[in-house]
Amino acid sequence: MDVEKDSDSISSADALVGGGAAPPADLERYVAGPLSAAAIFVIVAEAWERCAYYGAGVMYTVYLEEVLGCGVSQTVALVRASQLVSFLTPVLGAVVADQWLGRFTTILAFAAIYPIGLVLQTVSSAPFAVRGPFGLAGFCVSVFVFIALGAGGIKGNISSFMAEQIEPGVRPTATPGVYEDSRLTTERGFHYYYLAICVGTLLGIIVCPQIAAHSSYTLAYGVAIVFFAIAAAAFVGGTRRYTRAAPQGSALVKAWRCGRYAWARRRTVRGHWLDGALGAQGQEWDDEFVRGLQSSLRACKVFLFYPAYWMLDFNVADTFINQGLTMRRPHWLAPEQLNVVYNMALIIGIPLVDHLVLPFVRRRGLRVGPIVRIAIGFGFNVAALAYAAALQKVIYTRGPYYDFSGPGVPAGAINDISIWHQTVPYTLVGISEIFASVAGLEYAFTQAPAELRSTLSALNLATICGGTLGGIIVAPWSKDPTIVYVFAAEAAILGALTIIFYMCFRHYDEEPNDK
Repeated sequence: MDVEKDSDSISSADALVGGGAAPPADLERYVAGPLSAAAIFVIVAEAWERCAYYGAGVMYTVYLEEVLGCGVSQTVALVRASQLVSFLTPVLGAVVADQWLGRFTTILAFAAIYPIGLVLQTVSSAPFAVRGPFGLAGFCVSVFVFIALGAGGIKGNISSFMAEQIEPGVRPTATPGVYEDSRLTTERGFHYYYLAICVGTLLGIIVCPQIAAHSSYTLAYGVAIVFFAIAAAAFVGGTRRYTRAAPQGSALVKAWRCGRYAWARRRTVRGHWLDGALGAQGQEWDDEFVRGLQSSLRACKVFLFYPAYWMLDFNVADTFINQGLTMRRPHWLAPEQLNVVYNMALIIGIPLVDHLVLPFVRRRGLRVGPIVRIAIGFGFNVAALAYAAALQKVIYTRGPYYDFSGPGVPAGAINDISIWHQTVPYTLVGISEIFASVAGLEYAFTQAPAELRSTLSALNLATICGGTLGGIIVAPWSKDPTIVYVFAAEAAILGALTIIFYMCFRHYDEEPNDK
């Protein structure tokens, strides 16, 4: 978030320090403050919830293929479908929070649904279950109904709830002329929120597959239940500290009425069509709400480019794993565990970006607003898929099975090339999320009016559904030997879209982010 030459920031500082001269406008005079204890409770809870979610989820590809006997294409389709449903349900959770229950109560309500799915998932993986039809049926019901609802309802609200624990405003620090800006603190909050997700994910993908390999999938899925119990305890532990925004009851209806009112008067204004609702007398909205709607619509245009990004990003959950299954690897390493590299890139990279990279470039007068960061993230993902396509081509040049399409290729066939070559695309995808995914979460929160924060955040997450739908569509080709063309086509398409994205929206970083 740029704070250069921002009159809102200066006026806020004047009010907080008792008037007088405005603080210096150069960015190095504004710093992020410490996160509140309430925000930390939320972040810790999200870390353990993601530990449960991804600890179980990272095993889906191998579990479906090796235990339930699903084919590669069917497995890719099921894994992508589970992602689609889990990132569509946040919209439901967001509407419930914004309209009726508020974010805190909504998170608790959906957290009560979540463990039902985890228990059913564990029971359906027991030996007596997988031998019959209940194995696949139990898996589908647990993943597509209970876990999808529980995780989605939480996911649609918890990032906004975390950000609401940061007190807004600009405050002087102990150093003369240096001020804490809550917008930079919010940016930091989203960085560490995402870092917590990565730490939780890393723990889950290390622990659960190892338990599955050395004991059973039933025990591994059972451990995910324990992880979720810790998450629930952490969230409830911060109850007395939380700032809770009351639900507005009719925010979506108000937005609809405001839009309808403005549309009827659009010919009377020269600027944005919603300007027709400004200054309306006797209406339920004020000018601040109208400005919030304008910035929300602007954010939605930005989010239209995210489905293509997520389509590539989620290759780490299936097609990268399938690629690894065809490569030589140590006996102790399961292919899905290379996701550790992806998570380590995030865990190491996020503090470096937050404390070193962004402050360094800002001190030199360079703008690194959310649009720039999103475009950089897209570019790293393009590089990851371009490398994966080249690597796949090299795999097909190595024996003894080459492109795995000839007669007599056994199940589990591998070529003579090390799986460690995959560390490069996993790393690049991790770096891409530091920029594109974190900036998207932050942008959704900062652009929405208070009444619609969960809704806009959920719409941002819902773009993942478009990406997973794209993955389902290409699933029939996501196998040997056509996967090399899928990787190359995905890289080319996102590369073109990244250029278009930046050209269309780069001016947004020049405009104030606050309403």
